[in-house]
Amino acid sequence: MSEFTVWAPEAKRVRLRLPGGADHEMRAGRGGWWKIEVPDAGTDYAFLLDDDDRPLPDPRSRWQPFGVHGVSRVYDHSAFSWTDDSWTGRQLPGSILYELHVGTFTPEGTFDAIIGKLDHLVDLGVDMIELLPVNAFNGEHNWGYDGVCWYAPHEPYGGPDGLKRLVDAAHAKGLGVILDVVYNHFGPSGAYAPLFAPYLGDRSTPWGRAVNLDGPHSDGVRRFIIDSILMWLRDYHVDGLRLDAVHAMPDTRAVHLLEEIAVEVESLSTHLGRPLSLIAESDLNDPRLITPREAGGYGLHAQWNDDAHHALHTLLTGEEQGYYGDFGTMECLAEVLRGAFFHTGTWSSFRQRQHGRPVDPRTPGHRFVAYLQNHDQIGNRAVGDRLSATVSPALLRVGAALLMTAPFTPMLFMGEEWAASTPWQYFTSHPEPELASAVVSGRRREFATHGWPSAEVPDPQDRQTFARSRLDWAELDKPEHRQMYDFYRRLIALRKSRPELSDPHLFAVEVRHGDRFLVMRRGGCLVAANLADKPQRVTLPGVARRVLLATGEGVTVQRDRIELPAETAAIVAL
Repeated sequence: MSEFTVWAPEAKRVRLRLPGGADHEMRAGRGGWWKIEVPDAGTDYAFLLDDDDRPLPDPRSRWQPFGVHGVSRVYDHSAFSWTDDSWTGRQLPGSILYELHVGTFTPEGTFDAIIGKLDHLVDLGVDMIELLPVNAFNGEHNWGYDGVCWYAPHEPYGGPDGLKRLVDAAHAKGLGVILDVVYNHFGPSGAYAPLFAPYLGDRSTPWGRAVNLDGPHSDGVRRFIIDSILMWLRDYHVDGLRLDAVHAMPDTRAVHLLEEIAVEVESLSTHLGRPLSLIAESDLNDPRLITPREAGGYGLHAQWNDDAHHALHTLLTGEEQGYYGDFGTMECLAEVLRGAFFHTGTWSSFRQRQHGRPVDPRTPGHRFVAYLQNHDQIGNRAVGDRLSATVSPALLRVGAALLMTAPFTPMLFMGEEWAASTPWQYFTSHPEPELASAVVSGRRREFATHGWPSAEVPDPQDRQTFARSRLDWAELDKPEHRQMYDFYRRLIALRKSRPELSDPHLFAVEVRHGDRFLVMRRGGCLVAANLADKPQRVTLPGVARRVLLATGEGVTVQRDRIELPAETAAIVAL
């Protein structure tokens, strides 16, 4: 016998449709759950609500082989043969993350194709890969943030077994896997779950209606999200989740959903005997997200830190438009290195209000994920240009040195390690003409307000926009790209060989700065950076014994002074 269940608390009638068009009336149970047992059901199925004869996929479907509009397929998690029994996990503290998009990381754009590149990541020295969202969305290629099936991996990527093969192979190489997951909204096409139950509330997000976390029937909605989270961690053996835009998940209940998630993930981690990490994306600058529950916080393990990105980006590029307006000074960077956030209850000119809250200096820095580049900070630029398109290789190395020696958890974006020349542009493949047209016009209208001619903004629906965003692995054979890759390898190896360079204690970070130069003390090491276009002599707070790594030629040290050529940084031992 096979049992089928679905949550539809407001439905008057629910039927199960099996192959051949046979419909079976389901029985209403407690809490709005409908159930039925059928003999030898086969593999494909769909549900029909009330008297509507339209077959709908299961909101909890684990497999959508025919796309998000097709019927669901039964999937048995226990049937996969794992080989990672000895895997004990990978903790976030001390790790280096590597963000990648499955569809553009390799020419093939599949989970299995990534397996062939894992040795590259091991050689580079990263510890965990972070996959942009992989749950099923409509169309073939997309960033992943339009997902509608929160339990099913995207079929063109390789479906459920493909994701498991990737995780299994990554663990065999010593690499952890983090999934980027989106629970703040449903994508615009194929979102059938809200037909079954009030998954959506009355409030809005920039991407559509917010999920119903605190209204009537919100218990079932919260359970829907938590069960999905536990599934990825338990059944797919992943090591952590990055929770997208948690600031767009309004919740007025006494126990916030994020805290509820942290509690259940902690229980699962204890049972599995391996660390499971929860990383939030939030623009609130609110340290309560990563404050332990016993101290009044939500108990998440880390959050993305855009302030760290903005502080570095503005100094490297000179850009000060939009939300970069408050950044761009050495003092700003120094404050971020010492305290994680720049906006700590201070005035934000971009928001035209005060923003943020101070971080307790006892908070370990590894709870903040920092980066020079990520999918948003590149892809949400009009033409998706990387730092390497505008910043000199010398300054790129300076930025990397500051990132890798800061007290945070560093993250690279795919191809950053060799200064990839390929852009990362915003691409979609919506098959519905009206939706496709709305996306194209909306994108161009957005950037027209910033002075970009519409003809220069890539068409998200043009397949060439997607193709241009694929990494060109042949670049690694070119001297200038290989030199950058070798530098990243040496920098990461140094960070891992010197415990003070990954020390997360914010209160122990000392920073001095002047005109386009900065010196950061990290225990027995000093990081001296000259971002100016001229050489500078910098006085050190101690006597340097030797240079551990320099980003360029010509660095000299004389006791407590260091000569830094233009756009150069050095890490020295005291």
